[in-house]
Amino acid sequence: MYLWIKALHIVAIVTWFAGLFYLPRLFVYHAAADDAASRERFKVMERKLYRGIMLPSMIATLVFGIWLLVLSPEWMKQGWMHTKLALVVLLIGYHHMCGAFLKRFAADANTRSHVFFRWFNEAPVLVLLAIVILVVVKPY
Repeated sequence: MYLWIKALHIVAIVTWFAGLFYLPRLFVYHAAADDAASRERFKVMERKLYRGIMLPSMIATLVFGIWLLVLSPEWMKQGWMHTKLALVVLLIGYHHMCGAFLKRFAADANTRSHVFFRWFNEAPVLVLLAIVILVVVKPY
């Protein structure tokens, strides 16, 4: 049972990160769009990605991750797991920041430039790198 839950957790993580990488990229293009048709198209794409893929994937990631911790509570005694969970909390915050930006774009109230969103798009890469290293290397 543990390996099935772990496999589903990994699939959910991959799907969630696909959204965490792609939605801010859509924000880059949306912020740079100069015609109404493009802006409306981005609004639809962003909303469908956030609500249809990212949110369910985040929930599945958390459910399967908590399930794994229930099955293996000894992981909670290791420092690397505490750091990993802190990074997951940051990712959840990032996810909700994406939701806030999505609402601003939907209301035509975005004040950020495409350059801001290019930098914003890099944050989940760093978190992913740190989490993978923590999980694989288990440095402490």
